[in-house]
Amino acid sequence: MIERPFEYEVELERLAAIVESSDDAIISKSLDGIIRSWNAGATKIFGYTSEEMIGQSINRIIPPDLQDEELAILSRLRAGERIDHFDTVRLAKDGRRVDISITVSPLRNDRGEIVGASKVARDVTERKRSEATQRLLINELNHRVKNTLAMVQSIASQSLASSEDPSAFMDCFSGRLQAISRAHDLLVREKMEGIHLHELMSLELDAQPGALLEGVSLEGPDVLIKGSLAVHMMLIIHELMTNALKYGALSQDSGRLSVRWEVKGSWLKLRWQESGVESPEPSTRKGFGTTLIEKTMQANNGWASRRYTEDGINVVLELQLPCLSRAPRPVMPGVGRIERKPETLPPQLDGLHALIVEDEAIIAMDVQMKLEQLGCETVDMATTLEEAHALLEEKAPDLVLLDANLHGMPVDSLAQLLSERGIPFLFASGYGREALPEAHRNADFVSKPFTDAKLATALTGLLARREKAR
Repeated sequence: MIERPFEYEVELERLAAIVESSDDAIISKSLDGIIRSWNAGATKIFGYTSEEMIGQSINRIIPPDLQDEELAILSRLRAGERIDHFDTVRLAKDGRRVDISITVSPLRNDRGEIVGASKVARDVTERKRSEATQRLLINELNHRVKNTLAMVQSIASQSLASSEDPSAFMDCFSGRLQAISRAHDLLVREKMEGIHLHELMSLELDAQPGALLEGVSLEGPDVLIKGSLAVHMMLIIHELMTNALKYGALSQDSGRLSVRWEVKGSWLKLRWQESGVESPEPSTRKGFGTTLIEKTMQANNGWASRRYTEDGINVVLELQLPCLSRAPRPVMPGVGRIERKPETLPPQLDGLHALIVEDEAIIAMDVQMKLEQLGCETVDMATTLEEAHALLEEKAPDLVLLDANLHGMPVDSLAQLLSERGIPFLFASGYGREALPEAHRNADFVSKPFTDAKLATALTGLLARREKAR
């Protein structure tokens, strides 16, 4: 028997104390995978005690889909190789999958022969979660920026289509951009939690130069408008306010504007009433503001009505707040066509029936106009999965533009249905391909914001591949 010096025994005891007190899992095993030692850190991470694990196979904590990984590790150990900082997943006693980073070293006997392995495993679940959160935030920021750019592009296009001259275009476009900017300022100040409706109204009133505010009254409960609806509501109020300044209650001393709202359950009802002025002649053409109001209400399960009176106008908006449950609603018809022709019309779009599935009302309106300009005979719009499925049951479209998610909901099932029915579809998203349903990562795709030419090219390619597949 080899005698060990006292210092050697002390060193062993010190190392044993370090192993036992470590927060990392430190495990030793034989070359056939049988566990020989199991410290307190391993118990803390995996939940098993040393009595439960010593003498058991290491495969007990390895997920079934990673069993081959352990065979590869043992093979490398037999060759004398050390494995540094290898990220993998193991199973805890309660069934949880634990993200760990492991280092594996071969163990040798007195003759230098490899007889087993030592593993040091560190729980990196929080690190993985932080990395996933960071990726999510970056993707969300990218999506929001691109969606905002797409919205600005759409507002520019819509403003141009309804303006008679460059000066009128600049006034409309600038006013709408400033309304979006005010909404974003409030959202940032409130840490993106939402905008209170009364504050939104007051801010838009204060932003109007020369407005006759003495005849304005605002009345209603405290309502928090969240997400993209806050931006849309700011634009809607801006449109109503602009019309009141140009032609209505805020353009004359005798004018009066009353805005009242109430909440019943998940529903918000807002009444915009102008009086004391000569009622304008009802327009036969839908402008940007009217269409924006209609589509925003539809996107939020609601509707809008407008009634001209002898001395003014009454507008009623009713919608379901998106932070609460959504109830089924009937499919609404699309908006009327805007007659403005592009320089060239790809002939393969002439006479086709298209469906736009998009939860941003302004973007959907603009894409509808673009498709009609490109020759589509009819263009339907859906803002929810339920509405899209209902429209598909009514009539199969020739092509579909599909947002990557609707109000945060994945569109996997809808994409699968379109694929099964052989209906060509084109994803449109600000996230990028990585956000598309996994089964359709290689599908036709156009990134927001997109130009008319980019959209036309993507659709032309989509339909060309359809013809080739027939």
